Amino acid sequence: MRTSGLVDGAIAGAVGSAALNVVSYLDMVVRARPASSTPDEIVRRLAGVAHVDLGTEDRAANRRSGLGALLGYGMGVAAGAVFGLLAGGRRWPVPAAAALLGAGVTAMSDGSMTALGVTDPRTWRRSDWVADIVPHVAYGAAAAATWNRLRPPHGRAG
Repeated sequence: MRTSGLVDGAIAGAVGSAALNVVSYLDMVVRARPASSTPDEIVRRLAGVAHVDLGTEDRAANRRSGLGALLGYGMGVAAGAVFGLLAGGRRWPVPAAAALLGAGVTAMSDGSMTALGVTDPRTWRRSDWVADIVPHVAYGAAAAATWNRLRPPHGRAG
C-alpha cells in the first residue's frame, strides 16, 4: 500500500502542478503580466551554489527557463508523493487535503525562494500574495481531487 500511495500521490501532485500552471497562465492573460523570472533565478542561484556551468548566456538562459519549469513540476510531484505516503492510503475530505497539499507546496516553493535570497515575502504587495496563493489553491484542489479519485471507495477492494 505504501508504494501505491507514493505513486498515486505523485500522480496527484503532477495533476496539481498542471492546474497551478494553467491558473498562472490565465493570470498572465487576464492581467497582461509577464512570466515570473523567479524560477530562472532559482536555477541561477542553485547552479552557482553547485558550481554548475550552464553554458554561454544564450544557452544558460534557455536552460534556466527549462530547468525552472522542471523544478516547479518536481516540487509539485514531490509534495504529492509525500502526501501519498502520509495519507495512509485512504480518501481525505477534499477541503482538508487541498489545504494540506496547497500549503505544503507553497511552503516548499516560497521557502526555497526565500532561503536562496530570490525574494522576501515580507516585502510582497497584496497582488503578489494573490498571484502566489491562487495557483497554489488550484494545486491543492486538483491534487486532492485526484488523490481521492485514485483511492478505491470505502469497503471495496481495488
